Amino acid sequence: MTTLPPSAIVLSASMAVAAGLLGCFALMRRMTLAADALSHVALPGIGLALLLGLHPVTGALVALCLGAILIWALERRTHLATETIIGVVFSSALAIGALVTSGDQLMDALFGGPGTLPTWEVATGILGAAAVIVFVIAARDRMIVTLLSPDVALTTGINVPRLNLLYLLAFALTIALGLRYLGVLLMGSLIIIPAATARRLARDLTGMFTISVIVALASTLAGLWLAARWGKQSGPLIIAIAAGLFLVTAVGKQRAESR
Repeated sequence: MTTLPPSAIVLSASMAVAAGLLGCFALMRRMTLAADALSHVALPGIGLALLLGLHPVTGALVALCLGAILIWALERRTHLATETIIGVVFSSALAIGALVTSGDQLMDALFGGPGTLPTWEVATGILGAAAVIVFVIAARDRMIVTLLSPDVALTTGINVPRLNLLYLLAFALTIALGLRYLGVLLMGSLIIIPAATARRLARDLTGMFTISVIVALASTLAGLWLAARWGKQSGPLIIAIAAGLFLVTAVGKQRAESR
């Protein structure tokens, strides 16, 4: 049994809060599948970083941010749906990533493997999570108006293109924060599943944010504890717990409504 250091707990909790908040808007923007696809954009960045002797999270973050900017630019120029563009970028990134990453490094990249976290990575991760949390809270009203009507948002002085870019960059940063624990295959699930659970239970938007954060936190901390206890990969356990909570609440809510 491995004991989790306090720094890993704080970093994972910060990441979970950011994922829970951001996932609510991903759900409202109908980016449920796109969230999972976008996380795969990190794979070529991880592979190139390993080849160059750089930290894999650094390569992942650069790849994700460049991918977010590319998706934003293509969306503006082609007027295609965000999900369509992300699908194209995802397929290309996955192919490149598979070519430049192999062996145990590929397994850690796909499913997560926390290992020993240096102080700088913990501090940077917490600051990144805080930045995402502050952005979501500060831009909440503007993003809601933009979701309801982009034309109304423009007339009220909201810079919709810039807001969309900031959202995609926050999305990319949140995925990078969770790669240590969930890997590129599963990080998108932590953004979507807690929000989907919250949508079933919440009565208003504030309740949805709160429940989503609680589910993300509970799943992450419980998954990390079990992974340390059993010597397993943390990613599959975290997502299995989140999925289990979703199923339990979905069935429970359906039974309650049928009475």
